[in-house]
Amino acid sequence: MYIDQEKLYKFIIDSGLISQEDYAALKAQADKSGQRIQDLLVSTGKITEDDFLSMQSYLVGIPFVDLSDAKIPIDILSLIPEPVARKHNIVAIAKKDDALEVALLDGDDLPAIEFVKKKTGLKIIPRLTNAKSIKNILVQYQKSLKADFGDILQNEVGNLNIIASDNTEESVEDIKKKAEDLPVVRIVETLLKHAALQGASDIHIEHTELETIVRYRIDGMLHDAMVLPKAAGPSITARIKVLSSLKLDEKRLPQDGRFKVELNGEKVSFRVSILPTYYGEKVVMRLLRESASGFSLEGLGFHGQALEDIHNAMNYSEGLILTTGPTGSGKTTTLYTTLDILNTPDVNISTVEDPVEYQMKRINQTQIRSDIGFTFASGLRSLLRQDPDIIMVGEIRDNETAALAINAALTGHLVLSTLHTNSAAGAIPRLIDMKCEPFLLVSTLKIVVAQRLIRRLSDTKEKYNLNKDEIAQLAKKIDLDRVLGFLVKENIVKEGTKWEDIPFYRAKRVDEKEDGYKGRVGIHETMKMTTAIKDLVIKGGSSDEIEAQAKKEGMMTMLEDGIFLAVQGMTSIEEVLRVVNE
Repeated sequence: MYIDQEKLYKFIIDSGLISQEDYAALKAQADKSGQRIQDLLVSTGKITEDDFLSMQSYLVGIPFVDLSDAKIPIDILSLIPEPVARKHNIVAIAKKDDALEVALLDGDDLPAIEFVKKKTGLKIIPRLTNAKSIKNILVQYQKSLKADFGDILQNEVGNLNIIASDNTEESVEDIKKKAEDLPVVRIVETLLKHAALQGASDIHIEHTELETIVRYRIDGMLHDAMVLPKAAGPSITARIKVLSSLKLDEKRLPQDGRFKVELNGEKVSFRVSILPTYYGEKVVMRLLRESASGFSLEGLGFHGQALEDIHNAMNYSEGLILTTGPTGSGKTTTLYTTLDILNTPDVNISTVEDPVEYQMKRINQTQIRSDIGFTFASGLRSLLRQDPDIIMVGEIRDNETAALAINAALTGHLVLSTLHTNSAAGAIPRLIDMKCEPFLLVSTLKIVVAQRLIRRLSDTKEKYNLNKDEIAQLAKKIDLDRVLGFLVKENIVKEGTKWEDIPFYRAKRVDEKEDGYKGRVGIHETMKMTTAIKDLVIKGGSSDEIEAQAKKEGMMTMLEDGIFLAVQGMTSIEEVLRVVNE
């Protein structure tokens, strides 16, 4: 079912849906950014998704099906696991004898078809469909899961052996026995599975006077997932303590732990934090997917000059590379992605982290233990005796760690780390506050990346153009001419394009659960240490002066980067302004 891409795009050009010039510009952009031309054609509004799929369908002789209103029986749907369906946009729609009819977005995704064929043992009959149809079918997975959870609540909660309240003495053996009862095991398993399927980053289990509330953080936003009877809360907490090897009878002090399970065919680690509150112990679990490797810098949202500057910084054999931003802004993911690129057989890479979030092959990762005196500083000091070429320090938190990191960068090591500052330029004063000498900073610091995560628009997004008032409001926040210059430079828009002619997209809410966003992408400002910036640091320049100089030399700010992505249809202006808060 191979599709000749050259023949396909020639067919699209000949049909008059896009000009040869537009195609050439998009192909150059796709080659540079690593995106598919198909995605750029649709996101820039040059062609509709249905038009593209119809062309594809015609060329390969595979029928096109519209499933936007279809209902698929759960026994057919479950023939393809939801993670596979979501990852490859392929769903089972009908089964007859030894043949399975599947619908997919990409007619050229042979690995997905081969996987389904091996898993089911059936002959595969492919059909092409659109994103709206796939979305409709994927939602049905969630509805079936919620129905399953409803059955568990109805059938199992009444069977729970309730753990005593905090005021009643109960032995550890009794608590453990009740925590291992089948009903509570099934409830916790379903909570974890549901969170993984929803793509949640955190699970919150909170107790009130009358009930236990479960919330999931999805794409950075907390959502109520379900409400459980209050009586179920202590048993669920006890089950999580058993999984995390925590003290079952300790309910007065905070506890931290970790456990790992396999969900839907992937290994997921859960970092557990338990905190005593007035109505019971609040549990927060961070999901860390071990399969989260394989990112690319382009996939994280880097592009243009910023992408080039980071790759240049990685070519140094010594120096300091920093990522900055608040908690949950994707700093660690950026560092792991950078390490993945640097991870070649001829270098020794070691890390000190708190915690080790993802296990990476051929990288020596060390977990710090502050409770026994094994801190970032002591870990880094020991690491330097391990003959490393590249070092990652999870976070520079204090003066000692900062001094050691800079000394390591001075003595022939490439050091990567994170820092809590709001902007790239703000990293310099922060390090000076940590007693780092300016002359050492200019000798070691190669690049600083500040970042935030913004939500991506889902396939239900709607297109619109800014009116004069909206353009005027936006002009109060950013230099529109400057952003337009970046857009022209990266071939996103043509020279001479006006803002009122550029299409934007906004979220279109489907229901109370689907708010028009799915997934997240980073917005960045990448400041390389140029000669002019080094001079400012030596002279004691403020972060505002350093940022102004970096902008003069071509640095795109996070807000500008966000608007840049909004023009490409990845996100909305409202989402960018919500996150950057400028």
